[in-house]
Amino acid sequence: MKRAACLAIVACCCASQCQAAQRYQVTGLILKIDRPHRNFVASCTAISGYMEAMVMPISVLQEKALDGLQEGKMVDFTLVVEAKDSHAENIHIHEYQSVENEPMLARRLQLLRSVGDPAISELAPGQHVPDFTLTDQANRQISLSQFTGKVVAVTFIYTTCPLPDYCFRLSNNFGRLAKRFAAQMGRDLVLLSITFDPVHDRPEVLAKYGSTWHADPNSWHFLTGSLADVQAVCRKFGVDSWPDESTLTHSLHTVVIGRDGKLAANFEGNEFTAVQLGDYVATILNQPRQGAR
Repeated sequence: MKRAACLAIVACCCASQCQAAQRYQVTGLILKIDRPHRNFVASCTAISGYMEAMVMPISVLQEKALDGLQEGKMVDFTLVVEAKDSHAENIHIHEYQSVENEPMLARRLQLLRSVGDPAISELAPGQHVPDFTLTDQANRQISLSQFTGKVVAVTFIYTTCPLPDYCFRLSNNFGRLAKRFAAQMGRDLVLLSITFDPVHDRPEVLAKYGSTWHADPNSWHFLTGSLADVQAVCRKFGVDSWPDESTLTHSLHTVVIGRDGKLAANFEGNEFTAVQLGDYVATILNQPRQGAR
């Protein structure tokens, strides 16, 4: 009897341990929100000792937990894993925090300018992106409108940026996009890298810079133009820059424009991974076509 009682106690303890909820801190990029089913799909970072980085549906206990969330936003949350199911708690928008002060100052400067001149106010997700024309690395005039019906990803760089985790990282993200979606490049997906240093970054300079990533000039355009034209495009997406001794201080933005010509997402900073950006682009590419812009 004593042995049986001991075994029962051990069994109860094991069951209790198995049923104890495990909690993990996760950062993810929201790809889709499904309010009726109380979940969202996210491209999540790896959890050490538990799972690799992956795309996964994440449930919430109450629909109101999804309030304020948007597709294309980075979020931090607690993943609660129980014996038979899991859910997210304490979901918060992941605010970009630069280790440098300058990008945040650039953001403030852009906001001040937009208040003074409503014509340069930043576009919000869901708004139509106005057409613009700049010059690419092959010295061709490239207009956004010529990519009607395609997904367009846009980032902003300058070729002499000395920081490997700034412009170089954003360009490397695009290099990985070009490889991941090689079969769709040009046909369904176009990449635009716009310099905010057009005085230095002329077409021949951008051509050399683009060769670092073996960029196909027919599907990955490095764009320049007059300072006024470049600044007008940059400000529409919240990008600002100014000279600081031998470098440029600037904010960081990566933009995805849907097939319908509307802004799908504007990622600020450099904390998302190339895989997460690719997962988001894949989501936009897989959306049903809704006609031309």
